[in-house]
Amino acid sequence: MSAPVAIIMGSRSDWPVLRHAAEMLEGLGVAYEARVVSAHRTPQRMYDFARGAKAAGFKVIIAGAGGAAHLPGMTASLTDLPVLGVPVESKALKGMDSLLSIVQMPGGIPVGTLAIGEAGAKNAGLLAARILALSDADLANRVSAFAEQQTASVSEVVE
Repeated sequence: MSAPVAIIMGSRSDWPVLRHAAEMLEGLGVAYEARVVSAHRTPQRMYDFARGAKAAGFKVIIAGAGGAAHLPGMTASLTDLPVLGVPVESKALKGMDSLLSIVQMPGGIPVGTLAIGEAGAKNAGLLAARILALSDADLANRVSAFAEQQTASVSEVVE
């Protein structure tokens, strides 16, 4: 069986952002596979991946893309697995183009869209873990422990 989470990106240059999703998953003990699957440069690879993702054992797909950012939406149109979209910051429009391309999907093609960049990638990893935790009590405990640790790390006192 493959890892339950796939992290896909349009280019290897997106990895510095998407690695934050991977690090979150690793910290919670969730296996993942990371792949380059470009909607524009490797459309057949994208099609084959999205159509075969469920049969391959994936449960959640994290898809990051910059610029025109068609990868999350196109993937979501080809699978019924949850797709979490991470907008990668672009040079031209600082990621607003990516955000709008991912978030503005037509009705019936859902993509759970996260924030632009590193925060969005971290949250995509955490959200994927929370989705998987619905049917995995051990993971649910690890997700809860993460939340408790995060809360405990915030001091009430300004020093």
